Amino acid sequence: MDIQFLASQSVDIPVVEQPVPIQHYLRQPQRLINALAGSSQIELLGNDIFRLKMRPLKFLMLSLQPTVDMRVWVESEGVVRLQSVDCEIRGIEYINQRFSLNLTGRLQVVNDAKVTRLKGKADLEVLVELPPPLWFTPKSILETTGNGLLKSVLLTIKQRLVYQLLLDYRTWAIAQLEDAILNQPGTLPASSF
Repeated sequence: MDIQFLASQSVDIPVVEQPVPIQHYLRQPQRLINALAGSSQIELLGNDIFRLKMRPLKFLMLSLQPTVDMRVWVESEGVVRLQSVDCEIRGIEYINQRFSLNLTGRLQVVNDAKVTRLKGKADLEVLVELPPPLWFTPKSILETTGNGLLKSVLLTIKQRLVYQLLLDYRTWAIAQLEDAILNQPGTLPASSF
């Protein structure tokens, strides 16, 4: 039995501007990915391709551990894009062979009335052929459970993004400013104060 699960999540985050504009920070996909998940869950596969190893998830009587390869890039107008390029489900080979995941996302800086905001949206779609023991479960229960699970995954990512991205941006901007000050000609080294 094939079934589809869907979830979407939007973000609208007010940004406290730092000495270096957030647009400069957003040009670094590695920092963004690290804001989405812990560094132990992220592996760099190529220039803009990252592997996210999610924590195990419970779906009815199944325990699944998705691994998603994502491309993250910044378009010329400063919009950050995210697109899944591959996935694997660890734990149940039957599902892994009959599973597809599509994750898309965007994040951009919007300036309105002296307030800088990060606005974005993520869409997650999963198609899966369920194993025979689940065929007898009513489709409405399967859909409600699956959609709820995807929603909770996106909500967890959103919460981490809201907190961790702004914290990392602030830390990064301060470090950039300190480096600029220390590297100015004629400036005394910090150790001489």
